[in-house]
Amino acid sequence: MNKVAIGRVWLAGAGPGDPDLLTVKALKAVQFADVIVFDALVSEPIMALCNPNAERISVGKKAGNHSLPQDQINQLLVDIALSGKSVCRLKGGDPYIFGRGGEEAQLLASNQIPFEVIPGITAAAACSASSGIPLTHRDYAQSVQFVTGHCKNTQGLASASPSVDWQTLALSKQTVVIYMGILRSEDIRRQLMLYGRAAETPVAIVENGTRPNQRVVTGSLSELDQLVKQNQIGSPALIIVGEVVQLYKELNPELQRAWLINTTAEQAA
Repeated sequence: MNKVAIGRVWLAGAGPGDPDLLTVKALKAVQFADVIVFDALVSEPIMALCNPNAERISVGKKAGNHSLPQDQINQLLVDIALSGKSVCRLKGGDPYIFGRGGEEAQLLASNQIPFEVIPGITAAAACSASSGIPLTHRDYAQSVQFVTGHCKNTQGLASASPSVDWQTLALSKQTVVIYMGILRSEDIRRQLMLYGRAAETPVAIVENGTRPNQRVVTGSLSELDQLVKQNQIGSPALIIVGEVVQLYKELNPELQRAWLINTTAEQAA
């Protein structure tokens, strides 16, 4: 009896949602794979680029609603590969930045499953570019920190979490980018101010970054959770804290589009 050849796995980043931001390598993977195992944050336009004959398995996670626990997702990739099929594990953003890709890679490696990680544009970089808020700037921020609002076996960025170095996060002259922090916005505001970040520090919330329905809400740190409530911010959304947010009024793409429209109208007159 012939032994079934082991398939391979691509842990691919789908980026923030705009299909034009999908890497060429990721595009090749989704068009070649026999099976696409995808997250809830992978946009429909990107799914439309996948191999039309591929089996599609949704393992999306949303707040309070996980269609499949992470350990079962890890095992699913192993089982499919052992059946001889090629798998593209398609994730929003980048697999190795708050994407649980490291956990999936560990089980693949321990089972000697061939795999490759294909990086994707992470939400912080994407929202920065699409909103006109540079994450670093010599006049405003010399460093940037990425943190997640959800931590394993804790309440995430909550006041009771011992794993969060609030003192470091609250330092000035840096930008803090918080993934999946909308539900923790009150705790984030309270703790950053408690550890010394000024109440008037500018903040931005970028909802659906790079997508046609992108929305940017700005204000100050002292009103962060109120901004979330008043504007009914939903997922996916990213919080940017720091002086660089001041540049939104100067550099946002909507303003640039307005310039272009006005210039075109003047030239036509």
